[in-house]
Amino acid sequence: MNKKILDKAYKASFWCGLLLFSSTTATAQYLDGDTHAWGSIEYNDDPWVFRVSRKNLITDGLLNRHVAIWASHGRYYDNDKGFWKWQRPYLFGTTEDLFTQTIVVPYLIPMLENAGAVVFTPRERDWQKNEIIVDNDDATSSYYQETNNGKKWQSCDSIGFRNVNGILHDGENPFQRGTVRQAKTSKKKKISTVSYRPNFPESGKYAVYVSYQTLPKSVKDAQYYVVHKGIRTEFTVNQTMGSGTWVYLGTFDFDKGYSDDNQVIVTNYSSHRGIVTTDAVRFGGGMGNIERGGSISGLPRCLEGARYYAQWAGAPYSIYSGRHGSNDYADDINSRSLMTNWLAGGSVYVPSLNGKKVPIELSLAVHSDAGYAPNGKDITGSLAICTTEFNDCVLNSGISRMASYDFAEALLKNIKTDIIARYHTWNNRYLWDRNYSETRLPAVPSAIIETLSHQSFPDVKLAQDPWFKFTIARSIYKTILRFINSNHGKAYKIQPLPPKSFGIHLDDNGKATLKWSEQIDLQEKTAVPSGYIVYTSIDNQGFDNGTYINSSSMSLDLQPGLQYSFKITAVNSGGESFPSETLSATYNSLSPYKILIVNNFHRLASPQVVDNDKSQGFDFNKDEGVSFGLTAGWNGKQICFDKRRMGIEGPGGLGYCGNEMAGQFIMGNTFDYPVEHIKAIKSNPNYSVTSCSVEYLLNHNIDLSRYNVIDIICGQEKYDGYTPEYYKTFTPELKSLISQYQSKGGKLLVSGSYVGSDMSLQDDKEWFKNIFHAEPVAADSLKSDGRISGLGMSFNYYNTLNDKHYASTHSDILMPNGNAICAMKYSDENPAAVAFKDEKSSTFVMGFPFECIKSDNDKKNIMQGILNYLLH
Repeated sequence: MNKKILDKAYKASFWCGLLLFSSTTATAQYLDGDTHAWGSIEYNDDPWVFRVSRKNLITDGLLNRHVAIWASHGRYYDNDKGFWKWQRPYLFGTTEDLFTQTIVVPYLIPMLENAGAVVFTPRERDWQKNEIIVDNDDATSSYYQETNNGKKWQSCDSIGFRNVNGILHDGENPFQRGTVRQAKTSKKKKISTVSYRPNFPESGKYAVYVSYQTLPKSVKDAQYYVVHKGIRTEFTVNQTMGSGTWVYLGTFDFDKGYSDDNQVIVTNYSSHRGIVTTDAVRFGGGMGNIERGGSISGLPRCLEGARYYAQWAGAPYSIYSGRHGSNDYADDINSRSLMTNWLAGGSVYVPSLNGKKVPIELSLAVHSDAGYAPNGKDITGSLAICTTEFNDCVLNSGISRMASYDFAEALLKNIKTDIIARYHTWNNRYLWDRNYSETRLPAVPSAIIETLSHQSFPDVKLAQDPWFKFTIARSIYKTILRFINSNHGKAYKIQPLPPKSFGIHLDDNGKATLKWSEQIDLQEKTAVPSGYIVYTSIDNQGFDNGTYINSSSMSLDLQPGLQYSFKITAVNSGGESFPSETLSATYNSLSPYKILIVNNFHRLASPQVVDNDKSQGFDFNKDEGVSFGLTAGWNGKQICFDKRRMGIEGPGGLGYCGNEMAGQFIMGNTFDYPVEHIKAIKSNPNYSVTSCSVEYLLNHNIDLSRYNVIDIICGQEKYDGYTPEYYKTFTPELKSLISQYQSKGGKLLVSGSYVGSDMSLQDDKEWFKNIFHAEPVAADSLKSDGRISGLGMSFNYYNTLNDKHYASTHSDILMPNGNAICAMKYSDENPAAVAFKDEKSSTFVMGFPFECIKSDNDKKNIMQGILNYLLH
């Protein structure tokens, strides 16, 4: 059956059932690229948002493609019961409301954006509790400033955003309360600007959103600069679409306080003659501010359902409250799709709906599902959903709804393939063609992917491994890329994996040579780097917009006394990888000592797994796991582990957990701890310092004798027995290198939560005792209040979970052996660090991570004391 016949058949409801029956053949043709669903329908104008400062050219990715992606559910107000609650049950430490966003926010959305896509999500994406809004309607003029240099900023007839009292009641629209400014465009050097300078309550990462209004003469390339820690990143925004709402530019690091180094600047420069408008700029996700039943949720906005974000984002009442305020649960489900249609209406992909003309061409809802295997061992797996039997089997543009079927089938097939390739087991349940709101209402091809069963511990045990989340997100991203490009008859390439084995060699003249290796993707032959981008930060500045190079090394001269930090991404015409770990170096021309920092902390893990004949679950008390950076995924510690209670929801059921962690953000591994160590060292001009990954150390023939001290960062590295990846603190290869270095008079600083206790085998224990002259003691006896004393100081360290820094919740007690001394003590008088020195070598080993010391000043003083001990 050729394409023209199929297209005609798809548009007739009579053929709907027949085509479902014969869809296997049609899908096979589609996936092979023989047909493409959009036909002649194509968007060829400027994207909604474009990152001008991007260094790599994307021709085979998702540049100028617009998609809607969302994580399922979220906190909502139960109108019948009169209180706020999760939409899904408490299971295995989390809820579906929280779990699915831990795939979508840190992994899937960045992958799509790294491929060039503009991603809309109807839930707040920023895991930041603070929110600062700078608006032309504010009374504080110092935060909002206009400069007129040629064309002047004037009042605009359109209404705009204004946050009157901070709390919104049902039906109130913040984008119908304020005013907007406008200026005629200029192509000349005389540029007028508006600057938005927030006063940040604390430093950290903040999403940046802008707002504006579309006028008859609005331009497609309104110019924006985000200034973050002194670095300027340029964007253009197509103001002919998407007005009267929050428009996401990106997420950036900002310093605490008010500064010209942290602001957003809008200019009236354009390559077109017309008008630029500007309204408010929002920094950070913030806390929920929608009042329901006399209360607000009390949680960060990102944890709430889409209904409430839609109101905050200026959507009409009919979009977020179709039940007229009587059923928030139903409104939340429907608002996700209706927000997408509201934005996409009037575009080439949704031509017959009124809307904001954003060319969104695909929507995906990411869920998890119930279900379990009675034996407690088998994977339940994935389920996909689409809706084809609606609106005469056609979408708004007139194309067949069978495109949604193809999309759902491709998601299901590819997830199984990609997970099995890494984890050797997975299962697909069904492909349902049924009437679900999130696949019926979207006016573009859409699907629901039920990633796994949140009720099945075999599923969840894998799912809470951060690398599993990366794997399933990458599979979904790849499917979206293939689906969209095939629909348009375009070629595609998969973005590369992050570089690995990164190291910095610093010579005696201050020349730093950065080297790294390609990470090969065995699943994807197109995911090959054509080049790399090196991002650099100097001292307290933010990371710059990168330098493109086409080799796997780079050299540069370091200015004396400054700290340089670097991270690397791999790029090709399909997009950009996630970054490598961050390394750092500092050069002092007169320094007599050279120090090497080795990052040996790469662990990512779920909480401690319990899985035996009687019990299943996560033991948070034994080990809370290590997330990839910040996570918002935990609801509370698991309470019931009894396998006999499998399948029961609520108290007494297997997996039931508390909710004491709901609303808490928890920091995990940020892969940048050499920066903290070198920052503590660099104030002393006696030291030149460089850093490398432990993989680089093991794979390169480094002359360790040139380093007076080696500082090994172990963090929370350990072999836990349940994580698929191997994270042994001291591998045989690393032990051998350390032994060789120490035998030749080397001086060692080692710190980490499990440096001693991970040495559980007899030969490990002997090695640890011989090198560090210390013996670990069962840490169950440790009762620390987060204070440590030593080196003539008393200081605090992170020992409880928090959103600023990973915490050493389980630190080692290290007893000195022989002539070694106890150099530090926990508050309960248990030894926290052991120092040893003889005429040949010296060592200093800490049972907690050095980087977990809270105060920068304490870190500096402690590090100087340790180095003085080791070197003198």
